[in-house]
Amino acid sequence: MPPTPTTPAPSVGRILIIRPSALGDVARSVPLLGNLRRAFPKATIDWLVQEGFEDILRPHPLVSEVLTFPRKEFGRWAKGLRLGALGRYLHSLRDRRYDLVVDAQGLFRSGLLTWATKAPRRYGYSDAREMGPLKRIAYTDIVPSDIETHTVERMGNLTLPLLREVLGPDATVDLSPQAMRLYADPGAVAWAEGMLPRPATPGAQTIVLAPTSRWPGKQWPDDRFAALAEHLLGQGHRAALVGGKNEATQIRACMSMFDRASPNRVNLLGKTSIAQLMAVLERADLVVANDSAALHIAVGFGRPVVALFGPTRAHRVGPYPVAGHRVLQHVTPADSMVHKDEANGRRLMERITLEEVVAACGAILAKPASS
Repeated sequence: MPPTPTTPAPSVGRILIIRPSALGDVARSVPLLGNLRRAFPKATIDWLVQEGFEDILRPHPLVSEVLTFPRKEFGRWAKGLRLGALGRYLHSLRDRRYDLVVDAQGLFRSGLLTWATKAPRRYGYSDAREMGPLKRIAYTDIVPSDIETHTVERMGNLTLPLLREVLGPDATVDLSPQAMRLYADPGAVAWAEGMLPRPATPGAQTIVLAPTSRWPGKQWPDDRFAALAEHLLGQGHRAALVGGKNEATQIRACMSMFDRASPNRVNLLGKTSIAQLMAVLERADLVVANDSAALHIAVGFGRPVVALFGPTRAHRVGPYPVAGHRVLQHVTPADSMVHKDEANGRRLMERITLEEVVAACGAILAKPASS
């Protein structure tokens, strides 16, 4: 039974979550939905997300409406001092008359968007790094936050004051696998079933490989990913390659592997929308990925992952929950964790051997495949 409320529930009929990007961060922010629904079971809950990312949220049953943040246009409006266009967009948020807004991004632009809603309750991080003293203008409620906390817990804790205000002082944030769950578009699911039917060979499983990265310093060596694919195929499994359409040049060895004709080699690089990528990841028995959106989407579907990390603080941004996943990383306190330094990042990623990735995959695949 839920705790007995000790104070009257605030009147909240319309809620907005602001978490425009990045795609992986949007995926792992979904516990906000369930926790806000617990506090306000009759409220509508909208989500403001970067234009192009809408499909990651539209199928979720707790999202009432997905609003789009036109990031490119917004930047042009601001740089060109096109105050009319900027003002109209900000006024459109105010006109929706939200009662409660939660800024789960914590950047200057998300703080500006939060402020623009003029909602009577506006929640944001105490350590929103770009806001400085403007936090007290953007937010009515500043929630204590520690950047060293795992980002899923940090975002979830934005709802904790509300949960305790409404449900009582003993209320806690739900970060269970069910709270983390993503939902795939039915049309995309049908498409993925056609692309990746269940393997006919007994014991064969489907492994999705996500070898690309926006940052070269976060990328495990291409030739090792190709060798991993060859090993998995040799074991009789199916391997599917995913990534962005402009990322083929990052992984020439993998592309060569997947260009060979074979029913177990499925090259989907550049061939999926976000909705289709989600459906593919939902069908995987295992996902092997660098620090990327594919990794966090897989976690949202409860898929086991082997996560390859280099110049990234995995304790803050690794797969959550950690149980059931394998995180491979070899760093020391003396190592630089600046992922934009390509040479440094590649050195750290090269410490992960092919043999240990093969072993991690084998340990997961040896367990009975989950539905």
